[in-house]
Amino acid sequence: MVDPIFPWTLPGFRRLLAWPLLLALAGLVAGCGGAQGVRGEFRLQLDETAVRNPVMWPTPPEVPRYMYAGELIGERNFVDTSEGVERGAKNVFNWLVGLFEEQPEEMTLQRPQAGVVDPSGRVLVTDTSRNAVYVFDEAQSELQIWEFADGLQRFRGPIGIALGRNGEVLVSDAELGHVVRLDSTGKPIGAIGKGLFKRPTGLARDPGRGLVYVADTHAHDVKVFDDDGNLVKIIGYRGDGEGQFNYPTHLAFARGELYVTDTMNNRVQVFNGDGELVERAFGRRGLYVGQMVRPKGVAVDDEGNVYVVEGYYDHLLVYNGAGEFLLGIGGTGTGTGKFFLPAGTWIDSHNRVFVADMFNGRVAVFQFLGGQDG
Repeated sequence: MVDPIFPWTLPGFRRLLAWPLLLALAGLVAGCGGAQGVRGEFRLQLDETAVRNPVMWPTPPEVPRYMYAGELIGERNFVDTSEGVERGAKNVFNWLVGLFEEQPEEMTLQRPQAGVVDPSGRVLVTDTSRNAVYVFDEAQSELQIWEFADGLQRFRGPIGIALGRNGEVLVSDAELGHVVRLDSTGKPIGAIGKGLFKRPTGLARDPGRGLVYVADTHAHDVKVFDDDGNLVKIIGYRGDGEGQFNYPTHLAFARGELYVTDTMNNRVQVFNGDGELVERAFGRRGLYVGQMVRPKGVAVDDEGNVYVVEGYYDHLLVYNGAGEFLLGIGGTGTGTGKFFLPAGTWIDSHNRVFVADMFNGRVAVFQFLGGQDG
Protein backbone atom coordinates (compact mmCIF):
# COMPACT_ATOMS: atom_id res chain seq x y z
CA MET A 1 0.00 0.00 0.00
CA VAL A 2 1.25 3.52 -0.84
CA ASP A 3 2.04 5.65 2.22
CA PRO A 4 0.15 9.00 1.69
CA ILE A 5 2.49 10.83 4.07
CA PHE A 6 5.77 9.43 2.75
CA PRO A 7 5.26 9.00 -1.01
CA TRP A 8 9.01 8.58 -1.52
CA THR A 9 8.56 5.01 -0.31
CA LEU A 10 7.23 4.29 -3.77
CA PRO A 11 9.76 2.12 -5.68
CA GLY A 12 9.59 4.48 -8.66
CA PHE A 13 10.28 7.52 -6.51
CA ARG A 14 13.21 5.81 -4.79
CA ARG A 15 14.64 4.94 -8.19
CA LEU A 16 14.29 8.54 -9.33
CA LEU A 17 16.24 9.71 -6.30
CA ALA A 18 18.85 7.03 -6.86
CA TRP A 19 19.78 8.09 -10.40
CA PRO A 20 22.22 10.92 -9.50
CA LEU A 21 24.01 8.74 -6.95
CA LEU A 22 24.10 5.85 -9.41
CA LEU A 23 25.72 7.99 -12.10
CA ALA A 24 28.27 9.39 -9.69
CA LEU A 25 29.23 5.98 -8.36
CA ALA A 26 29.43 4.50 -11.85
CA GLY A 27 32.44 6.68 -12.57
CA LEU A 28 34.08 5.74 -9.27
CA VAL A 29 33.55 2.02 -9.81
CA ALA A 30 34.81 2.27 -13.39
CA GLY A 31 37.98 3.79 -11.99
CA CYS A 32 38.28 0.76 -9.72
CA GLY A 33 38.79 -1.54 -12.70
CA GLY A 34 35.24 -2.79 -13.45
CA ALA A 35 35.02 -5.11 -16.47
CA GLN A 36 32.84 -7.75 -18.09
CA GLY A 37 32.24 -10.79 -15.91
CA VAL A 38 33.51 -11.19 -12.38
CA ARG A 39 36.86 -9.86 -11.22
CA GLY A 40 38.92 -10.58 -8.13
CA GLU A 41 41.94 -12.40 -6.78
CA PHE A 42 41.90 -15.93 -8.17
CA ARG A 43 41.95 -18.79 -5.67
CA LEU A 44 41.98 -22.39 -6.76
CA GLN A 45 42.12 -23.89 -3.28
CA LEU A 46 38.82 -23.18 -1.51
CA ASP A 47 39.07 -25.85 1.19
CA GLU A 48 41.20 -24.51 4.05
CA THR A 49 41.34 -27.96 5.63
CA ALA A 50 42.97 -29.34 2.49
CA VAL A 51 45.51 -26.50 2.62
CA ARG A 52 46.58 -27.45 6.13
CA ASN A 53 46.37 -31.19 5.53
CA PRO A 54 46.98 -31.97 1.83
CA VAL A 55 45.03 -34.92 0.46
CA MET A 56 47.25 -37.38 -1.42
CA TRP A 57 46.86 -40.50 -3.56
CA PRO A 58 47.86 -43.18 -2.87
CA THR A 59 47.69 -42.81 0.88
CA PRO A 60 50.70 -43.44 3.15
CA PRO A 61 52.78 -45.46 3.59
CA GLU A 62 52.86 -45.63 -0.22
CA VAL A 63 54.67 -42.84 -2.08
CA PRO A 64 52.12 -40.15 -3.05
CA ARG A 65 51.69 -39.53 -6.78
CA TYR A 66 48.82 -37.03 -6.76
CA MET A 67 47.74 -34.17 -4.52
CA TYR A 68 44.40 -32.41 -4.40
CA ALA A 69 45.10 -28.91 -5.71
CA GLY A 70 41.67 -27.28 -5.53
CA GLU A 71 38.54 -26.83 -7.58
CA LEU A 72 36.86 -24.50 -10.04
CA ILE A 73 33.32 -23.51 -9.13
CA GLY A 74 32.73 -20.09 -10.63
CA GLU A 75 32.72 -16.60 -9.24
CA ARG A 76 33.59 -17.90 -5.77
CA ASN A 77 37.08 -18.57 -7.13
CA PHE A 78 37.51 -14.80 -7.54
CA VAL A 79 37.73 -12.97 -4.23
CA ASP A 80 37.18 -9.20 -3.99
CA THR A 81 40.22 -7.98 -2.08
CA SER A 82 39.54 -4.26 -2.54
CA GLU A 83 39.26 -2.21 0.64
CA GLY A 84 37.78 0.99 2.00
CA VAL A 85 36.14 3.44 -0.38
CA GLU A 86 36.69 1.20 -3.39
CA ARG A 87 34.79 -1.77 -1.94
CA GLY A 88 32.11 0.51 -0.47
CA ALA A 89 31.55 2.12 -3.85
CA LYS A 90 31.16 -1.27 -5.49
CA ASN A 91 28.67 -2.46 -2.87
CA VAL A 92 26.54 0.69 -3.14
CA PHE A 93 26.72 0.57 -6.94
CA ASN A 94 25.54 -3.05 -6.99
CA TRP A 95 22.71 -2.20 -4.60
CA LEU A 96 21.59 0.68 -6.77
CA VAL A 97 21.72 -1.43 -9.91
CA GLY A 98 19.45 -3.87 -8.12
CA LEU A 99 16.78 -1.16 -7.92
CA PHE A 100 16.58 -1.00 -11.70
CA GLU A 101 16.95 -4.59 -12.81
CA GLU A 102 16.88 -8.14 -11.58
CA GLN A 103 20.09 -9.40 -10.10
CA PRO A 104 21.98 -11.62 -12.57
CA GLU A 105 22.28 -15.28 -11.72
CA GLU A 106 25.45 -16.28 -9.93
CA MET A 107 28.24 -17.21 -12.32
CA THR A 108 28.59 -20.76 -11.05
CA LEU A 109 29.26 -23.97 -12.91
CA GLN A 110 26.14 -26.12 -13.23
CA ARG A 111 26.98 -29.20 -15.33
CA PRO A 112 30.61 -28.92 -16.50
CA GLN A 113 31.38 -31.32 -19.32
CA ALA A 114 34.90 -30.82 -20.71
CA GLY A 115 37.71 -28.30 -20.77
CA VAL A 116 41.07 -27.13 -22.02
CA VAL A 117 43.88 -24.83 -20.85
CA ASP A 118 45.23 -22.31 -23.34
CA PRO A 119 48.85 -21.05 -23.55
CA SER A 120 48.06 -18.05 -21.33
CA GLY A 121 46.81 -20.34 -18.58
CA ARG A 122 43.11 -19.66 -19.03
CA VAL A 123 40.94 -22.65 -18.15
CA LEU A 124 37.96 -22.94 -20.51
CA VAL A 125 35.10 -25.22 -19.43
CA THR A 126 31.94 -26.18 -21.31
CA ASP A 127 28.73 -26.34 -19.31
CA THR A 128 25.79 -28.23 -20.81
CA SER A 129 23.25 -26.88 -18.33
CA ARG A 130 24.30 -23.23 -18.51
CA ASN A 131 24.82 -23.68 -22.29
CA ALA A 132 27.99 -21.66 -22.23
CA VAL A 133 31.77 -21.71 -21.95
CA TYR A 134 33.25 -20.54 -18.64
CA VAL A 135 36.65 -18.85 -18.90
CA PHE A 136 38.72 -18.83 -15.70
CA ASP A 137 41.49 -16.28 -16.29
CA GLU A 138 43.93 -16.23 -13.40
CA ALA A 139 46.35 -13.80 -15.06
CA GLN A 140 43.63 -11.18 -15.60
CA SER A 141 41.82 -12.03 -12.33
CA GLU A 142 38.60 -12.48 -14.25
CA LEU A 143 35.83 -14.97 -14.94
CA GLN A 144 33.89 -14.66 -18.19
CA ILE A 145 30.98 -16.58 -19.66
CA TRP A 146 30.76 -17.03 -23.43
CA GLU A 147 27.18 -17.77 -24.50
CA PHE A 148 26.97 -17.17 -28.24
CA ALA A 149 27.72 -19.65 -31.00
CA ASP A 150 26.79 -17.59 -34.07
CA GLY A 151 25.50 -14.04 -34.03
CA LEU A 152 22.49 -14.07 -31.71
CA GLN A 153 22.39 -17.88 -31.72
CA ARG A 154 23.32 -19.17 -28.28
CA PHE A 155 24.95 -22.47 -27.47
CA ARG A 156 22.41 -25.24 -26.93
CA GLY A 157 24.54 -28.22 -25.94
CA PRO A 158 28.29 -27.44 -25.76
CA ILE A 159 30.34 -30.54 -24.95
CA GLY A 160 33.82 -30.88 -26.47
CA ILE A 161 36.37 -28.07 -26.53
CA ALA A 162 39.83 -27.77 -28.07
CA LEU A 163 42.33 -25.11 -29.09
CA GLY A 164 42.36 -24.28 -32.80
CA ARG A 165 44.84 -22.45 -34.97
CA ASN A 166 45.87 -18.84 -34.34
CA GLY A 167 44.37 -18.72 -30.86
CA GLU A 168 40.95 -19.97 -31.91
CA VAL A 169 38.74 -22.01 -29.59
CA LEU A 170 36.68 -24.88 -31.01
CA VAL A 171 33.48 -26.04 -29.28
CA SER A 172 31.34 -28.98 -30.37
CA ASP A 173 27.65 -28.41 -29.75
CA ALA A 174 25.64 -31.64 -29.75
CA GLU A 175 22.29 -29.88 -30.13
CA LEU A 176 23.32 -27.39 -32.81
CA GLY A 177 25.00 -30.27 -34.63
CA HIS A 178 28.33 -28.69 -35.55
CA VAL A 179 31.62 -27.36 -34.21
CA VAL A 180 31.66 -23.67 -33.36
CA ARG A 181 34.77 -21.59 -34.07
CA LEU A 182 35.47 -18.72 -31.66
CA ASP A 183 38.29 -16.21 -31.61
CA SER A 184 40.39 -15.82 -28.46
CA THR A 185 37.86 -13.37 -26.98
CA GLY A 186 34.90 -15.71 -27.48
CA LYS A 187 33.53 -14.02 -30.59
CA PRO A 188 31.96 -16.50 -33.07
CA ILE A 189 33.86 -16.58 -36.36
CA GLY A 190 32.52 -19.66 -38.15
CA ALA A 191 31.53 -23.30 -37.97
CA ILE A 192 32.84 -26.72 -38.95
CA GLY A 193 30.76 -29.64 -40.16
CA LYS A 194 27.31 -28.11 -40.51
CA GLY A 195 24.95 -30.80 -41.78
CA LEU A 196 27.54 -33.58 -41.43
CA PHE A 197 27.01 -34.75 -37.84
CA LYS A 198 24.39 -36.72 -35.98
CA ARG A 199 25.65 -35.73 -32.52
CA PRO A 200 29.14 -34.18 -32.25
CA THR A 201 30.67 -34.59 -28.79
CA GLY A 202 34.38 -35.15 -28.09
CA LEU A 203 36.92 -32.88 -29.72
CA ALA A 204 40.70 -32.94 -30.22
CA ARG A 205 43.23 -31.37 -32.56
CA ASP A 206 46.59 -32.34 -33.99
CA PRO A 207 48.40 -28.97 -34.05
CA GLY A 208 51.26 -30.34 -36.13
CA ARG A 209 49.13 -31.23 -39.12
CA GLY A 210 46.20 -28.94 -38.46
CA LEU A 211 43.64 -31.73 -38.17
CA VAL A 212 40.50 -31.51 -36.05
CA TYR A 213 38.99 -34.77 -34.75
CA VAL A 214 35.32 -34.89 -33.75
CA ALA A 215 33.56 -37.84 -32.11
CA ASP A 216 30.16 -38.22 -33.77
CA THR A 217 28.59 -40.32 -31.05
CA HIS A 218 25.34 -41.34 -32.74
CA ALA A 219 27.09 -42.04 -36.04
CA HIS A 220 29.61 -44.28 -34.20
CA ASP A 221 32.61 -42.72 -35.90
CA VAL A 222 35.24 -40.01 -35.65
CA LYS A 223 35.20 -37.36 -38.36
CA VAL A 224 38.44 -35.59 -39.29
CA PHE A 225 38.60 -32.04 -40.70
CA ASP A 226 41.37 -29.71 -41.70
CA ASP A 227 41.62 -26.29 -40.08
CA ASP A 228 39.57 -24.76 -42.89
CA GLY A 229 36.67 -27.07 -42.05
CA ASN A 230 37.00 -29.48 -44.95
CA LEU A 231 36.14 -33.11 -44.19
CA VAL A 232 39.32 -35.14 -44.67
CA LYS A 233 38.29 -38.64 -43.58
CA ILE A 234 36.01 -40.69 -41.36
CA ILE A 235 37.49 -43.16 -38.89
CA GLY A 236 35.53 -46.25 -37.94
CA TYR A 237 31.92 -47.40 -37.98
CA ARG A 238 29.62 -49.24 -35.60
CA GLY A 239 30.90 -52.51 -34.21
CA ASP A 240 33.04 -54.05 -31.51
CA GLY A 241 36.03 -55.04 -33.59
CA GLU A 242 39.39 -53.32 -33.88
CA GLY A 243 38.94 -49.79 -35.16
CA GLN A 244 35.16 -49.91 -34.73
CA PHE A 245 33.08 -47.95 -32.23
CA ASN A 246 29.94 -48.16 -30.16
CA TYR A 247 29.03 -44.64 -29.08
CA PRO A 248 32.44 -42.95 -28.96
CA THR A 249 32.40 -39.87 -26.72
CA HIS A 250 35.61 -38.13 -25.64
CA LEU A 251 38.90 -37.67 -27.52
CA ALA A 252 42.48 -36.65 -26.85
CA PHE A 253 45.46 -36.13 -29.15
CA ALA A 254 48.82 -36.54 -27.48
CA ARG A 255 52.34 -37.68 -28.34
CA GLY A 256 51.34 -38.13 -31.98
CA GLU A 257 48.41 -40.45 -31.23
CA LEU A 258 44.63 -40.19 -31.15
CA TYR A 259 42.86 -41.54 -28.05
CA VAL A 260 39.19 -42.42 -28.47
CA THR A 261 36.90 -43.33 -25.59
CA ASP A 262 34.81 -46.13 -27.10
CA THR A 263 32.20 -45.83 -24.38
CA MET A 264 29.73 -48.65 -24.99
CA ASN A 265 32.54 -51.03 -25.95
CA ASN A 266 34.04 -50.29 -22.49
CA ARG A 267 37.49 -49.40 -23.77
CA VAL A 268 39.89 -46.78 -25.04
CA GLN A 269 41.34 -47.24 -28.52
CA VAL A 270 44.59 -45.56 -29.51
CA PHE A 271 45.22 -44.79 -33.19
CA ASN A 272 48.32 -43.63 -34.99
CA GLY A 273 48.47 -40.04 -36.15
CA ASP A 274 46.82 -40.89 -39.46
CA GLY A 275 43.90 -42.53 -37.67
CA GLU A 276 44.35 -45.59 -39.85
CA LEU A 277 45.87 -48.12 -37.47
CA VAL A 278 44.97 -49.12 -33.93
CA GLU A 279 48.21 -49.06 -31.98
CA ARG A 280 46.60 -50.54 -28.86
CA ALA A 281 43.35 -50.73 -26.90
CA PHE A 282 42.72 -51.19 -23.21
CA GLY A 283 39.79 -51.54 -20.88
CA ARG A 284 36.98 -54.01 -20.37
CA ARG A 285 33.71 -54.17 -18.53
CA GLY A 286 33.94 -55.32 -14.91
CA LEU A 287 33.19 -54.71 -11.24
CA TYR A 288 36.64 -53.67 -10.04
CA VAL A 289 38.39 -50.30 -9.97
CA GLY A 290 40.48 -50.10 -13.10
CA GLN A 291 37.84 -51.69 -15.31
CA MET A 292 35.50 -49.66 -17.49
CA VAL A 293 31.73 -49.61 -17.49
CA ARG A 294 31.11 -46.07 -18.79
CA PRO A 295 34.46 -44.57 -19.79
CA LYS A 296 34.20 -40.91 -20.74
CA GLY A 297 36.95 -38.30 -20.61
CA VAL A 298 40.50 -39.21 -21.64
CA ALA A 299 43.77 -37.26 -21.35
CA VAL A 300 47.52 -37.87 -21.39
CA ASP A 301 50.23 -36.14 -19.33
CA ASP A 302 53.78 -35.37 -20.46
CA GLU A 303 55.10 -38.60 -18.93
CA GLY A 304 52.69 -40.67 -20.99
CA ASN A 305 50.24 -41.55 -18.21
CA VAL A 306 46.69 -41.93 -19.50
CA TYR A 307 43.71 -40.68 -17.51
CA VAL A 308 40.23 -42.07 -18.08
CA VAL A 309 37.06 -40.95 -16.34
CA GLU A 310 34.91 -43.91 -15.33
CA GLY A 311 31.47 -42.31 -15.14
CA TYR A 312 29.50 -45.25 -13.78
CA TYR A 313 31.57 -45.82 -10.65
CA ASP A 314 32.71 -42.18 -10.33
CA HIS A 315 36.46 -42.68 -10.60
CA LEU A 316 39.45 -41.16 -12.34
CA LEU A 317 41.54 -44.10 -13.54
CA VAL A 318 45.26 -43.78 -14.24
CA TYR A 319 47.07 -46.10 -16.69
CA ASN A 320 50.59 -46.18 -18.02
CA GLY A 321 51.27 -45.70 -21.71
CA ALA A 322 50.85 -49.40 -22.39
CA GLY A 323 47.36 -49.36 -20.88
CA GLU A 324 48.27 -51.06 -17.60
CA PHE A 325 46.22 -49.87 -14.63
CA LEU A 326 48.14 -47.91 -12.00
CA LEU A 327 45.78 -46.08 -9.68
CA GLY A 328 42.20 -45.01 -9.07
CA ILE A 329 41.04 -41.74 -7.52
CA GLY A 330 37.50 -41.08 -6.44
CA GLY A 331 34.30 -42.88 -5.57
CA THR A 332 30.79 -41.50 -5.31
CA GLY A 333 30.36 -38.47 -3.06
CA THR A 334 30.65 -34.72 -2.63
CA GLY A 335 33.84 -34.50 -0.56
CA THR A 336 37.41 -33.86 -1.64
CA GLY A 337 38.48 -36.38 -4.26
CA LYS A 338 34.96 -37.75 -4.73
CA PHE A 339 32.83 -37.46 -7.87
CA PHE A 340 29.21 -37.61 -8.95
CA LEU A 341 28.82 -38.51 -12.63
CA PRO A 342 32.14 -37.04 -13.80
CA ALA A 343 32.61 -36.37 -17.51
CA GLY A 344 35.71 -34.89 -19.16
CA THR A 345 39.32 -34.71 -18.08
CA TRP A 346 42.27 -32.66 -19.37
CA ILE A 347 45.87 -31.72 -18.51
CA ASP A 348 47.76 -28.43 -18.42
CA SER A 349 51.45 -27.70 -18.96
CA HIS A 350 52.14 -28.15 -15.23
CA ASN A 351 50.70 -31.68 -15.20
CA ARG A 352 47.65 -30.60 -13.28
CA VAL A 353 44.79 -33.00 -13.95
CA PHE A 354 41.33 -31.45 -14.30
CA VAL A 355 38.13 -33.49 -13.94
CA ALA A 356 34.69 -32.13 -14.83
CA ASP A 357 32.73 -33.35 -11.80
CA MET A 358 29.45 -32.84 -13.57
CA PHE A 359 26.71 -33.41 -11.01
CA ASN A 360 28.75 -31.80 -8.23
CA GLY A 361 28.90 -28.65 -10.35
CA ARG A 362 32.67 -28.24 -10.18
CA VAL A 363 36.00 -29.03 -11.79
CA ALA A 364 38.30 -30.94 -9.44
CA VAL A 365 42.04 -30.30 -9.88
CA PHE A 366 44.85 -32.68 -8.95
CA GLN A 367 48.58 -32.10 -9.14
CA PHE A 368 50.60 -34.98 -10.55
CA LEU A 369 53.74 -35.26 -8.42
CA GLY A 370 55.63 -37.45 -10.89
CA GLY A 371 57.30 -40.81 -10.75
CA GLN A 372 54.64 -43.34 -11.64
CA ASP A 373 55.78 -46.93 -11.45
CA GLY A 374 55.09 -49.37 -14.25
